[in-house]
Amino acid sequence: MKTITAENKVSYYKMSSIIFLYFFTWSASVGLLALWLGEKSGLSGSVIGTVFAVNGIFAVMMKPIYGYIMDKIGMNKALLYFIVVMSALMAPFFIYVYQPLLLSHLMLGIIVGAIYLSFAWYAGVAACESYADRFSRINGLEFGQVRMWGSLGWAVAAAFSGVLFNISPAYNFILGSGASVIMLVVLLSLKVNTATTEASQVIAQDKIVFADVIALLKNPKFWAFCLYVAGVAWMMFIAEQQFSRFFVTFFPTKEQGNAVYGYLSTVQSGLEFLMYMIIPFIVNTIGAKKGLLFVGLLVGLRLIASGLCDSHLIISVIKPLYGLEQSLLLVSVFKYIAEHFNKKVNSTMYLLGYQAMIYVGSIVISSPAGYLYDRIGFEHTYIIMGVIALTFTLISVFTLSACHSTRHPTINNVANNS
Repeated sequence: MKTITAENKVSYYKMSSIIFLYFFTWSASVGLLALWLGEKSGLSGSVIGTVFAVNGIFAVMMKPIYGYIMDKIGMNKALLYFIVVMSALMAPFFIYVYQPLLLSHLMLGIIVGAIYLSFAWYAGVAACESYADRFSRINGLEFGQVRMWGSLGWAVAAAFSGVLFNISPAYNFILGSGASVIMLVVLLSLKVNTATTEASQVIAQDKIVFADVIALLKNPKFWAFCLYVAGVAWMMFIAEQQFSRFFVTFFPTKEQGNAVYGYLSTVQSGLEFLMYMIIPFIVNTIGAKKGLLFVGLLVGLRLIASGLCDSHLIISVIKPLYGLEQSLLLVSVFKYIAEHFNKKVNSTMYLLGYQAMIYVGSIVISSPAGYLYDRIGFEHTYIIMGVIALTFTLISVFTLSACHSTRHPTINNVANNS
């Protein structure tokens, strides 16, 4: 890790605490969302797939809006305040609004849930990560040095979220709301110095306008990047949506499977935490493009191995590898964007070209994937997804732009190449 100077140490601790608490909050709920929808709300695999597809529709709409706002306001915290307040409403929403609507008016419940989850999590997490990336570069840090605390927060909550879920999911939601209130207090005290040379390299003096978004959409590099996301990231994240339902089938009872899944989610997040300390320097050396390609190889092989697996021990080893993929992907994505796109559209590119594209996959693929789970089983579906990921990785060897730098993109000041 780079040395944190005395001047920005307090701000670093506060930003890291916010990321820790945010991921802690949502690990207690979103991490077990498929189980909650299936076991507590009685939805089938196909309907759960529809839930995630509708979530994706609203996430796709909100993410570019959040990205545009982030580029417009720079390091202003107004959007973060809104996200944290929405997060604090988790317990009353899930207990008194979401589940009753799913049981009485299914489609209305799905839509209302998608709106809330997009505001507070699906678009919210992307905005928080983009803010953390800018914060890191302004303070001379690697993004992973801040983002790793999110993985730790997820791991801490995941350590007992499965056990709490077996007692009552309400405890998970109440815990999440309480953590969000603490997060709000820390956010109120966070201050970021934007009057520095580093800040001027990260935040554009001329704020984004709509014409910049149109120019981004006309950039061939944008669509080449989106093609990679469609082939690799779609398979990675959509497979994870209902992986918990597949995982519990390897155990004698669902309760035992839920508990083990929670423990392994802790291991997975712990692996993410460690990788975020190491991977930035690896990606700096090999380049962001090679980092993205390596992720595609890992995703394809892991999904195929999951489909061929017939042992609870092997699937328990495979599960935490998602943490390695997640950390390597996110670090590579931010470095690739910083190297190849104008800093004026940094957040918009991340939330539109990466985050929104991921949820386009939820719209297009989630329901068919749920149908395949029910028709041909998780095993065959994962093999198909793995082959698709490997195929698009090979295509991306030729379509992604080369990344020659082994230094921090901000220092190289190559972000003006859009």
